[in-house]
Amino acid sequence: MSSPGEAELIHVFKGIPFTTRSSPELLKSLDNFDAREDDVLLVSYPKSGTHWLAGVITKLYTTQVTLTSPIEFGDISRLEELNKLSSKRIIPTHLDYNMLPPNFKNKKCKMIYISRNPKDTAVSMYHYYRDNPNLPTVDTWTAFFDLFLKGDVVCGSWFDHFLSWEEHKNDKNVLFLFYEDMKKDLPKIVHDISVFLDINISDHEIQDICKKSSFSEMKTNTEKENSDPNHTVCALTSNRKLIFRKGKLIGIGLTAEKLESTLSHGLKSFKSFLDYNEVLDQPQEAVTRVFS
Repeated sequence: MSSPGEAELIHVFKGIPFTTRSSPELLKSLDNFDAREDDVLLVSYPKSGTHWLAGVITKLYTTQVTLTSPIEFGDISRLEELNKLSSKRIIPTHLDYNMLPPNFKNKKCKMIYISRNPKDTAVSMYHYYRDNPNLPTVDTWTAFFDLFLKGDVVCGSWFDHFLSWEEHKNDKNVLFLFYEDMKKDLPKIVHDISVFLDINISDHEIQDICKKSSFSEMKTNTEKENSDPNHTVCALTSNRKLIFRKGKLIGIGLTAEKLESTLSHGLKSFKSFLDYNEVLDQPQEAVTRVFS
């Protein structure tokens, strides 16, 4: 998958692979992070719609808010930088529930988790890996897909990540969303988020936010931004084209019930669901047909 030099791009913390842009010192210090009761966490596995959702959430507020880069990206000075922010903080993270700083849980901070069909997530993450110099090289889709199923990718197993948060989907301070639902009915999702965040908003304002938050609109605006990786939800790359790629639903759109049912049977069931052996035996151009 990678050369010896590329191995330095990844390190493992508590059994989970992280990019070296998440320093071990920072990860060890997260347990001491001082959360605020009005913090809002935006949680996802990579390539699940984080930037799209962040764009929606920030447009809901009429008061000043600060959208930070993920709490786990940076060095030990990252925590001090966050503590100095005076405005309300919208904090993204790709951490699973078990690694979340305890203060967020103890103070019942509001957390919005967005999940995406794992097949679409895997395809999007493959392209992200392939075009990102800050991540190890992947030679083929087949090789990457095998790593994805094993959890040998940045942020670890999609299954473990999803299930760690799924256990808390009914917590009063957790809103569980699906990327597919955003594609299907964005106005409803915007309304649900506003209710969860106790923000009063009119139907007209919802429509305006949806117009400004369409995938194509946000993709265009994001690519026009300065390429400073310190001022983006994604600290892994300064290439904005990698942040918003296509946003298409490549796999079969899964309802929450069907996704949970599939995952409840574990990795073996999911391999069967994807016709895994069939996929691995096919040339790369055939994978799209299997996924469609």
